[in-house]
Amino acid sequence: MANPPYPSKLDTPWSAKVSKTLPWPEYPRPQLVRKQWQNLNGSWDYAVVPKGQQEAPRHWDGKILVPFCIESALSGVRRTVTPDDALWYQRRFVPSTLKSERQERQLLHFDAVDWEARVWVNGQEVGQHQGGYDPFTLDITEALRVGENTLTVRVYDPTRGFQPCGKQKLDPGGVMYTPVSGIWQTVWLESVPVRHLTAVRAETTPDRQALVFFVEGSEAATPYTLQLKDGRQTVVTATGKTGEPLTVRVPSPKLWSPGSPFLYNLTLTAAGGDRVESYAALRTVALGKDPQGYTRILLNGEPLFQYGPLDQGWWPDGLYTPPTDEALRFDIQAMKRLGFNMVRKHVKVEPARWYWHCDRAGLLVWQDMPNGWGISTEEARANFDTELKAMVDFSRPFPLVVLWTVFNEGWGQSNYGMERSRKLSEWLRSYDPTRLVSSGSGWFNVGGDQIDDIHCYPGPGIHPLTEGRAAVLGEFGGMRQATPGHSWKPENDKENTKFAGSLAKRYGELLDQVLLLREQGLAAAVYTQLTDVEIELNGFLTYDRRVNKLDGDVALKQQSTRLYAPGPSVTILAQLGPLGTTQKNISCIGPFPTQPQTVRFVWDGKTERVELWSWAILGASLSLTVNGQPVPELSGGAGEFYRSVNISRLLSVGENMLTVTATAKEASAMFEVRALAISESSGK
Repeated sequence: MANPPYPSKLDTPWSAKVSKTLPWPEYPRPQLVRKQWQNLNGSWDYAVVPKGQQEAPRHWDGKILVPFCIESALSGVRRTVTPDDALWYQRRFVPSTLKSERQERQLLHFDAVDWEARVWVNGQEVGQHQGGYDPFTLDITEALRVGENTLTVRVYDPTRGFQPCGKQKLDPGGVMYTPVSGIWQTVWLESVPVRHLTAVRAETTPDRQALVFFVEGSEAATPYTLQLKDGRQTVVTATGKTGEPLTVRVPSPKLWSPGSPFLYNLTLTAAGGDRVESYAALRTVALGKDPQGYTRILLNGEPLFQYGPLDQGWWPDGLYTPPTDEALRFDIQAMKRLGFNMVRKHVKVEPARWYWHCDRAGLLVWQDMPNGWGISTEEARANFDTELKAMVDFSRPFPLVVLWTVFNEGWGQSNYGMERSRKLSEWLRSYDPTRLVSSGSGWFNVGGDQIDDIHCYPGPGIHPLTEGRAAVLGEFGGMRQATPGHSWKPENDKENTKFAGSLAKRYGELLDQVLLLREQGLAAAVYTQLTDVEIELNGFLTYDRRVNKLDGDVALKQQSTRLYAPGPSVTILAQLGPLGTTQKNISCIGPFPTQPQTVRFVWDGKTERVELWSWAILGASLSLTVNGQPVPELSGGAGEFYRSVNISRLLSVGENMLTVTATAKEASAMFEVRALAISESSGK
């Protein structure tokens, strides 16, 4: 029996603003908008019964506020659902969109239900769905009647069983959080013509002069007219048929970028009377070389260093579901205000409005696939494959998404199968060639990857450069700092920082090193993380979003934005490391030789300074000398972050000697040392 959710009293500035009659009243699908719709959020009956019970309960346990999951405070219930349980919902409603002559179809939308849902209308089963992160739609026209109707839903959610579940855990702790079961996004009803449009997305041609539209409908080859608009002004009108690509040349095209997030408005009118509003953007993403020959991520053909936070998307009051749309926008506005141009959405998929707000704000998104754990059976692997495709299909209309991550830190990847994961990544690259694909963030990169991703805490760090891959730092930082009165658990208020100086000072030092790594080929970096989450205290913001822990927005933005500006010139004079070295016959992984190891390098004396960087982990301890002179600042064990010191005074023009003596108790101990020539006045 799982424990009940932790009864934290932590709320957010929006908790008290949640409507008890109609929470989340906003139109939920901004990428395909119609006027005729009805929101079914609000107070529903619920009951938790043994999973074997297949009939709707005769007696209900109480009321639950949809769309908040049953484990959350905002649901009004705060109860754990176990693998032995089934969760039932029921509500009555009068469809405002239903006409007695029934000339239109009535579509029932569930934007997310975790995990398996069966749905009845007036006792008639109208459909079922598996998958905790993608929306699904049921045509319930034949089951509806004029007047009052009864909607019943049965949910089964084993959590961490054979389905993708992200960071949910029945026994939360560490980096795993309170589980989420049942309805957690908006439920709504929509009236559409018999022949109607079902999906719209656009891709930008490589020359960034045209958009290719993919419009789907309830019937193939349905004619439609598309108007592309700049604001309210029509730029171009074109006609097409559903199921057939339509290429539209855009006069005087305006490109989308983080600094100028321009969106074209769309109006589509289909034969049969359907009319929808949507939007599109001109933007391309690809890999390419910069003038120094490093592989970079190109946005609209130009190198752009991408930097942003890891974003879990959790809330102390609503868990997976933000309390309001205003709260949802707050996180996005905060990231822009703090100087980020990108966010990595970590093993969770957000409501459509989150992506729409990012599109409008100019925030690039790296989208993770929510991980599974027991992906060791064919059923589990099939579930993962199905939900990956569903996530991609849902997110593709949003131009801000520029990268897919299939696995995070190998979670479930070994059980899934390494060769199969390679084929899955290859399939994804071919299925969506308009975006980049990372097969594994942090651990296992399989063959043919476009991204070489390392996690390094607190870091930063970089893998040796690989031809054809962009080197990215998928996670770093993670520095914990408690903020009394703003913790999920009061006992966490007592935690102290584990580094010297203020959090802001240490963060600035990390970005100093990220900037120099950028000049050595690093293409992007992700800091852990945007907010504290439950017992994790490593956010820029507290879990309740009330406190910025890094000395305010302006200071943090100044730190972040220097990563986009021209930087110093950096040349690697010598590199000794477990993942790559400029000198053969050097052992950087334990057990280490008992004798000192020496490398030689040449310095021309023209650079402003030479820095020696080092880190040592898993019990490794270093003693370094340069030309026989000790470097005490880097002696001992450094931990998983670079320490650096200016060694220019120890050098001679011409050949120099760097000597490393390493000791370790563990055979897995390792270290890295770099000598870097740095010129701030390079004029780049």
